[in-house]
Amino acid sequence: MRKVDLIIKTKHLYTMKGEGVGYQQDKSIVIDRGIITAIGNSDHIAQEYTADKYIDATDKMVLPGFVDAHMHTGHGVLRGVAQDINRWMFEGMAPFELARSSEAKTAGSELAITEAIMNGTTTIGDDSSDIRGSLEYIDKVGVRGNVSVRVRSALIKPYKGDELYTFDKNYGEQTLNEALTLFDDFNNRDNERIKIRFGPQGADFLDLDLLKRVKELARERHTTIHMHLAQGAREHAQMMQRYGMRAIPLLSKLGYLDKDFIGIHLTDATDEEIQTVVDSGASMVFCPNSLGVIGGAVPPAVKFLEDGGCVGLGSDQAPGNNSHNIISEMKATSVFNKIKYKSSTIMPAWKCLRMATIEGARAIGIDKLVGSIEVGKHADIICVDLNTPSMAPVYTTPMRNMVPNLIYSARGNEVATVIVDGRILMEEHVPVTFNVQEVVSNAQHHADIIGEKAAPLFNEIHGMNAIYMEEDKL
Repeated sequence: MRKVDLIIKTKHLYTMKGEGVGYQQDKSIVIDRGIITAIGNSDHIAQEYTADKYIDATDKMVLPGFVDAHMHTGHGVLRGVAQDINRWMFEGMAPFELARSSEAKTAGSELAITEAIMNGTTTIGDDSSDIRGSLEYIDKVGVRGNVSVRVRSALIKPYKGDELYTFDKNYGEQTLNEALTLFDDFNNRDNERIKIRFGPQGADFLDLDLLKRVKELARERHTTIHMHLAQGAREHAQMMQRYGMRAIPLLSKLGYLDKDFIGIHLTDATDEEIQTVVDSGASMVFCPNSLGVIGGAVPPAVKFLEDGGCVGLGSDQAPGNNSHNIISEMKATSVFNKIKYKSSTIMPAWKCLRMATIEGARAIGIDKLVGSIEVGKHADIICVDLNTPSMAPVYTTPMRNMVPNLIYSARGNEVATVIVDGRILMEEHVPVTFNVQEVVSNAQHHADIIGEKAAPLFNEIHGMNAIYMEEDKL
């Protein structure tokens, strides 16, 4: 018999192989050195292999780990300060963000990543500057990282109305150098578990010279561009004032759009612009809860898919979305689009699950590594407890109801076990590689400091949340 690291015995296995959900019954998954080496009948596997560790997941739904393709984890320490208002970034988040130290940002990343893992996310698609702390935590706890290092020319400060951003070449160079340093330090670390992307914040945040250089450097290093795109009125106003063009036409002119480009949001992209992005081979990330809460918008994921594009899901940021939970994003993807198109058949549960797994992996260019449970792929796998009120009862005849229940009923706490590269990060709801209480306590410590420092500017701006406080509505 061959000795391996881990065998998972399943009853309900969702591989995501093929065009659907790839359901298989009564199979065992063999994992060795982080790689799926065999999938077969459980009795046959038991005769051929022995393992250091066995997981009996016959009372679980076993599927690939979720891919969160767009996150700002450092904002985790600012959770809940920027919803229910206009100008969420400048009126809501700015006083707190300007009061946040680098240490506090790392505490926020640790909080957000911990939350995401416990909800079944195995790939963290982080995006920010000053992101080394996030990368070190990703490295430490063993989750997969697909991290974009922020590059921008625009200085960070509160801006009023359509005030043009202040560009500073020295600041732009500083952010670019950070991206290059972190690429050298972390890219492809631990058998490709961590990958570094270049993250120009948006076409409106960079001068033309810096935009061009980022693309050239990404090509030289064979990495991708991860970029906010067609975000809304604010971006449009900046682009027209500075360049006299909208973002997508400008990027197309510059040769930015290709298979190595990941566009985030596309909130106000026109039909013609969407087709331009799709035809280029670029992909889209859809963050339904975030854009719904902070903008009352449903970005055009359906149109992007109809035009032949690839779409992944992201949780975005905690100040205005308030969570990093891909199960919640799957439900919002389906429900928001059903309402938008007045159709109960738009974005069915199975399609949302694919967007959270194999299509999400494809959207960010790691589908050869993860996203489905197949021999030869890295073992990023989660087990969802079926013995919970939100997942029960289970039907297998005449239809299976586990996928609809996961998308429309589950909340995240049903995720029992999380495995990345064959390493167990959480088993039967018990974290193995991280300490939840330490993470939460550290975030609270920094939040107390941020709150005191943010108060003067918060009161000076006197936005809607300040008014809510005065009216005893928060």
